[in-house]
Parts: sequence; C-alpha cells; structure tokens
Amino acid sequence: MRSGAGMVTLGIPKSLNTALVKIKYPEVMTLPLPETKAGTLGLSSFAKIRDFIKDTDVLVIGPGLTREAGVQGLVRRAVAFANRPVIIDADGLNAFIGHLTVLKSAAKVNKRLILTPHPGEMARLLGCSIKKVQADRKNIARQFSLDYKVTLVLKGHNTIVADYGGSYFVNKTGNAGMSTAGSGDVLSGMIAAFLGQGLDSFLAAKYAVYLHGLAGDLAAEEKTQISLIATDIIDKIPQAIRQCS
Repeated sequence: MRSGAGMVTLGIPKSLNTALVKIKYPEVMTLPLPETKAGTLGLSSFAKIRDFIKDTDVLVIGPGLTREAGVQGLVRRAVAFANRPVIIDADGLNAFIGHLTVLKSAAKVNKRLILTPHPGEMARLLGCSIKKVQADRKNIARQFSLDYKVTLVLKGHNTIVADYGGSYFVNKTGNAGMSTAGSGDVLSGMIAAFLGQGLDSFLAAKYAVYLHGLAGDLAAEEKTQISLIATDIIDKIPQAIRQCS
C-alpha cells in the first residue's frame, strides 16, 4: 500500500480472521477462506479464491502458506487459473519443486508470471546446489526466464531481474541488513503495487527491486544494518519514491 496499491485483500484461513488482524492492519481487507484440520489453506479454498480474483488486478501467492501438500496443490491450481499478473514467492515457489511443467504450462497462457526466489529457493527449483546458483547468478536467472517464459527476480547481493524477452537488470541498491524475515515479502508487495498501476512485468519488478533496496539503504542509515527489520523498509518506501520522482 505504501507503493501505491489502492486496495489490498489478505486471504487467510478463516480461524485467523480475528479482530487482532483487523486492528493490526486496519487498511488491509481480509478474505477468510476454508481451512484444513491443521489450520492451513488447501484445495477447499480454491473456489472462493477463484471467484474473488476475477475482480482483482494482481495476485501475490506464497508468503506464509506453509509446505503442506494441500497448500502446494492449491498454489499450482490458482496459478494455472489466474489470467492476471501473478507474483510467486516463498512457499508458492516450493509448490513448483518437481512440478516445473505445470509452471511452464501456466506461463504459455499467462505471460505475466513473476517468480522471486532467493538462492536457496532457486537451487531447490533447479535441483542443484546453492553454490552453483551463486557462481553463475546472471546466466542461471536469464536461462530460467527463457526456458519457462517468466520474469525472474533472483534475490541476494546484486539482485537480478531477468525477462523471457531477453532483458535483464542487475540491481545496485540494498545492503546486508535486509537479509531479515519479511524483507522479501515487502518486495513482493512492491512489485504487485507497480503491476497494479499498469507497468509491465519487467518494469514493475525492476523498479520495485531498485526502490526496495533504496528504502533499505535509507532505513539502514537511520537504524543501522544490524538493527534493520522489514517494517523499517516499508517506512522508508515513501522517501525512496520521492527521491526518485
């Protein structure tokens, strides 16, 4: 929302749709969804998600979902159904380990899929070591985006944004203090906000990565890298946008 999204709706298991959530995040709408006995989302959640996203601009899927088998099936089905920009992050990425053919099929229909793996997630998707990913980050990111017709954001030092059209961007903003829980979720939200404002996948991802890193740098100047947390990055998004306007 700090990046310009007009309305955000958080899909959560219905048992979590409590007053606490609404008080903590008063600007965010919630969509309570059917849940499993374990309290997670599953395939029973799909029908309600399917109906809801018909009227949305962008879908972010993955953060906080867990790796339950039912959750992973839900992710694959939702991504295959969505005919709008989709950012796949965190446990959404894990749903495609061993199922990259499903991703490829979805990308044939929807050219607006964006994946945001960190090196560990990238290694799991490819079935290789993190060391191999880190040794050839640019080429691995570019080849994956070409092979699967997606936009890929390979996070880490000098985050790489690669597009299946052959374009790529190496980011120079950001700092080590941003390697903290929730920082990647902030980035996914920023990409979604820029997509919702009409940018194409590559531009939205590129600008979000740059501004996310800049906001992190501004936050580190004030809080220090060692004390940096994800909400500090959010607090500096307006300043980062102003600085680049």
